[in-house]
Amino acid sequence: MGSDIDRALEAVLMVADEPQGIVHLATAVGAPVADVQQAIDRLVADYDGFDVNAEPTGIRRGFELREVGGGWRFYVRREHDELVTDFVLTQNPTRLSQAALETLAVIAYKQPITRGQVASIRAVNVDSVVRTLLGRGLITELFADAETGAINYGTTELLLTQLGINSLDELPQISPLLEDGAEGFDGDIR
Repeated sequence: MGSDIDRALEAVLMVADEPQGIVHLATAVGAPVADVQQAIDRLVADYDGFDVNAEPTGIRRGFELREVGGGWRFYVRREHDELVTDFVLTQNPTRLSQAALETLAVIAYKQPITRGQVASIRAVNVDSVVRTLLGRGLITELFADAETGAINYGTTELLLTQLGINSLDELPQISPLLEDGAEGFDGDIR
């Protein structure tokens, strides 16, 4: 019965475009949550090149089953990121512009943040870029400021999924990357 659940989970996860929680997976394959968790553990070990007894099998897959954003999803192994990135970029050239990436970075590191604050940091108008990021589901409107009515933006679970991280705490520290960043920044910028 275990291998039936394993194969059913593989099939469901293969078509899932976002991480799937254990309860949702259990419902999808019609199995108890505990059995699904055991199957996930078996699949993770199998893809990592181990059998059920934690003995090496010698077959480590180019993908992995990773828990991200409260659920499970297939990801390319980190050592293949460059290869896959090159492949995807040559096959699908639609990507974010430099302006969109910069705006997204500001929002990710400084959220919640208003459009005006982003524009002030970037020293350019960001209206169309914010609309693009909203349209792609990478940012969302969090709340409107009670005094000014300005909308505050933040990142979405989709962004975490696209980056392959569980939380914004996993974003790299930015201050060491900047020439004068040794002292850090005012506020909570990573």
